[in-house]
Amino acid sequence: MPFASYADRAAIEKEMTWAERDAPKTMYKLLARAKDQFGSRPAVSFQLTSSPEDRGETLTWRQVHEKATQTANLLRSLGIGPNDTVAYLLPNSTETVMALLGGSIAGIVNPINPLLEAEQISAILRETNAKVLITLRAFPKTDIAHKAAEAVRFAPNVHTVLEVDLLRYLTPPKSWIVPLIRPKAPDYAHADVKNFAKEVARQNAVLDFEDPDVDRVAAYFHTGGTTGMPKVAQHLYSGMIYNGWLGARLLFSPDDNVICPLPLFHVFAVHPILMSMISSGAHVIFPTPAGYRGEGVFDNFWKLVERWKVTFMITVPTAVSALMQRPVDADISTLKTAFSGSAPMPLELFRRFEKACGVAICEGYGLTEATCLVSINPPAGEKRVGSVGIPFPYSDVRILRNTADGPVACGVDEVGEICVANPGVYAGSTYTETDKNKDLFHHETYLRTGDLGRMDADGYLWITGRAKDLIIRGGHNIDPAEIEEALLTHPAVAFAGAIGQPDAHSGEVPCAYVELVKGGEVSTDELMAHARKHIHERAAYPKYLEVLPELPKTAVGKVFKPDLRKSAIKRIYTEALEGTGAEVVEVIDDKKLGLTARLSRGPATDEAAVQTVLSAHTRPWQWID
Repeated sequence: MPFASYADRAAIEKEMTWAERDAPKTMYKLLARAKDQFGSRPAVSFQLTSSPEDRGETLTWRQVHEKATQTANLLRSLGIGPNDTVAYLLPNSTETVMALLGGSIAGIVNPINPLLEAEQISAILRETNAKVLITLRAFPKTDIAHKAAEAVRFAPNVHTVLEVDLLRYLTPPKSWIVPLIRPKAPDYAHADVKNFAKEVARQNAVLDFEDPDVDRVAAYFHTGGTTGMPKVAQHLYSGMIYNGWLGARLLFSPDDNVICPLPLFHVFAVHPILMSMISSGAHVIFPTPAGYRGEGVFDNFWKLVERWKVTFMITVPTAVSALMQRPVDADISTLKTAFSGSAPMPLELFRRFEKACGVAICEGYGLTEATCLVSINPPAGEKRVGSVGIPFPYSDVRILRNTADGPVACGVDEVGEICVANPGVYAGSTYTETDKNKDLFHHETYLRTGDLGRMDADGYLWITGRAKDLIIRGGHNIDPAEIEEALLTHPAVAFAGAIGQPDAHSGEVPCAYVELVKGGEVSTDELMAHARKHIHERAAYPKYLEVLPELPKTAVGKVFKPDLRKSAIKRIYTEALEGTGAEVVEVIDDKKLGLTARLSRGPATDEAAVQTVLSAHTRPWQWID
């Protein structure tokens, strides 16, 4: 059955309940089924470098099952039981896939973003009580090993470090040169250090321990990460397998080749993609350790599509923006669909991609707290640009608003908070810290996403804003408190407010406004330098900073950020519209659209130019007359 409309979704649910589906109960049993059904078919491919002529490694489903089993046996021998954590701090590689799968079979796997600072990595290791860390052996052009060592120094719970050596992917003469220029091995203090590949090779290819047929927490994923202690979400086997089942039922087949240049520390690559590959028998390609960030990936992307005969590409708006700055210089006739998530897709970017590639982009919506998938623009149906599509089967999405008598359902096109109940939502226990689950659910079932949205008459979900305060830069969550706290350490600053301002490439980027103490004097350049010194990660550096006589505030003295957002939208749109003859008169909070720029026409307004310029942004706009 094609997935083309809300009626198709309803028909799938009527077949049987989710509990009645013949879905494996554990990760090992899911992999075993893939081995039995698709054994000799290609499963996972990886290229260390981005040229389409460069060497790539491909494993079959039988080999993935064998290596994941060996990895699980190794981890169990190191003391990882069902309630113990194994973390990995890795770029993409074949070993990263094995760490993920083997870790979730033996215990609880905890992927960590290697772009974080050592202080944040250490905080996550302590929060999850990780006993084993899988990370890179020191290698040229990466500081992961040294960050890992610094993090482990302040995480006494980590007793073993397993090192992955990327040298094995190289051929002469590079394989001769790297040992000569390899950085010095870091000191892991109290932890034992072992070679991942050698230790795995010593293990049996048959599981050495029982795999009880019960649901349990199998993964920890941190959210955000710009503050010292990010929140850690718990993912059950059932939620991970549900994401995979959706991919197999609605999207992928064993004949599909899926290119995924997204990192395997993020839920998008792990659950909707890798779990779907296991469930469907499709083939996934990971180009370079850094994915889209890898050297030459954008320049070679279309040639990689041709090489691997890609049918589905997985992307995000920032990557599409970069790809559209390059010609489609290869035969991409096998490409059927592109899936985009993490941030809204600007209309103009959507159109340019469709024109250049001849395929449509399906935008979707998911979040770490729900083990990812919630909705998608139907691959076989109407794709409403700006919408995040139709809820997946068994995903009960409600638009609710709080009243004195409790949460109340919103009507068609009425804006409220998006709340989700599905097999990926671990109701009542989403986060590892009990206090962080307080007030996180309505009716003890529906996860409060913090996103504001509406549902139209045809069941399409539209996101109009965020009740929570995160800045989402190209899919990366940035906590504005990190920016504000950094600015407030300056003696001349009395109040600070950080928001996301519109950006044609990244969706939004950090922007800050400050109010000085009485008599305080400081330049914006000095404040910007101060912020960069005290903010932990580069992505959170403000792109714009303005000193105001007074920040807008609520009745209780809190900074009123909606006014700051309106100011930023007006400023960015005014700059973008220069020379078009149009003017931003005001930014209003429309009940249906959210924050919306209202424009006036001049006698020589070029309306086509206005449409082109503003379509590069995701925030809505309208003519005032």
